[in-house]
Amino acid sequence: MSTVYDFTATSLAGQPVELSAYKGNVILIVNTASACGFTPQYEGMEKIYQQFKDQGFVVLGFPCNQFGAQEPGSSADIGAFCQKNYGVHFPMFEKINVNGDKTHPLYQFLKSQAPGVLGSEAIKWNFTKFLIKKDGTIDNRYAPLTKPEDLVADITQLLSE
Repeated sequence: MSTVYDFTATSLAGQPVELSAYKGNVILIVNTASACGFTPQYEGMEKIYQQFKDQGFVVLGFPCNQFGAQEPGSSADIGAFCQKNYGVHFPMFEKINVNGDKTHPLYQFLKSQAPGVLGSEAIKWNFTKFLIKKDGTIDNRYAPLTKPEDLVADITQLLSE
């Protein structure tokens, strides 16, 4: 069985990052966008990252422009936006596709392992969240409406396991 540690993604700085670098951590993976109604969730994502990072928790942000073209900028634009507006310090990656023929392999895996409502694998919108256990398997999938702060109990439980 695969885990998220089997995948590689490209950082905003253009460097390949093996997700095995996060082995042993609880991970929150989120497809993000800079011009979405849910964009203020960056604030909550950064808050829980700061709250739990020293306990083995990390947030990984994956910008995506597939929903209403709400992430049109370059990697430099995305990084500057996240830093200036939300003080983001957690790892951010280059824009990816989360649906369709060019879906990033990580998201193919996430969707197959944790389908959404009524078994649909498709990502419905920006800020869909996947909470990953320390062993790299998926604990749960959360809808865009679920605020990062609402995951604190689940994160705390996984950190204690």
